[in-house]
Amino acid sequence: MIPRILVFAGSLRTGAYSARTADAAMKELALQGADITRISLGDYALPLMDQDLEAEKGVPENALKLARQIAAHDGLMIASPEYNASIPPLLKNAIDWTSRVRRDGGRPFKPFEGKVAALCSSSDGAFAGVRGLYHLRAVLMACHVEVISPQCSVARASEAFDEDGQFREERLRHQMTTVCRTLIDRAAMMSTRVEP
Repeated sequence: MIPRILVFAGSLRTGAYSARTADAAMKELALQGADITRISLGDYALPLMDQDLEAEKGVPENALKLARQIAAHDGLMIASPEYNASIPPLLKNAIDWTSRVRRDGGRPFKPFEGKVAALCSSSDGAFAGVRGLYHLRAVLMACHVEVISPQCSVARASEAFDEDGQFREERLRHQMTTVCRTLIDRAAMMSTRVEP
């Protein structure tokens, strides 16, 4: 079985290092034979998570659309920046709203159930955004996502990529190869995807 992997970044900033890291992950996943879908969270704009708003208007349509994307894939590859040593608000808000999706078309629906995720981080600093991944890992696990152990963290990201978007350092290329291979193997083993 060829696993389907959903790839996205936790930032919408023009030239975001996390987007460049997500692109590098996408290329490596494709080289290893996965079926890739690359999305932008900007295409799923959501209000701030608010249970009063949910009670009044229900779960936003974009949260349901994102939930369907997640459910239609075997695994997730998330490339995230670090905001104040934690998860960027865009990414946290998207996960929080998507986790509120419980039904689709009247049937029970758990988009994160049985999914596996791989995490990457990037920063122009020496910590490579790795501190934010501790929190992201915990949030995803609370949503019943299995998060694989290998991860790829890109330090000094403004200098990390060549003109083709590839990592300059062999160490980073090796990390990404390992992360993608582990994600593909685990996603194929755990597949519970729901076709839209």
